[in-house]
Amino acid sequence: MSPTVLKVKGYRFYFFSNEEVRKHIHVECKDGEAKFWIEPIVSLADYYGLSSRKLTEIQKIVEEKKDEIIKKWEKYFEG
Repeated sequence: MSPTVLKVKGYRFYFFSNEEVRKHIHVECKDGEAKFWIEPIVSLADYYGLSSRKLTEIQKIVEEKKDEIIKKWEKYFEG
């Protein structure tokens, strides 16, 4: 199961169930996908098919929505 956390600018942000303990978010769009670590700082973990411009745009969204993503992570995985 991959619950959608956010939809912003054509990007779908979601979690994979039972993947890893370290907080992270997956992102997909028509061009590809990426995974970002949320803690201790937002950083790119992996990606496929996305340009550096899109990765920068996605990272900015993750940074802006970090607190919201963490709250949803804790509710989903720890709640």
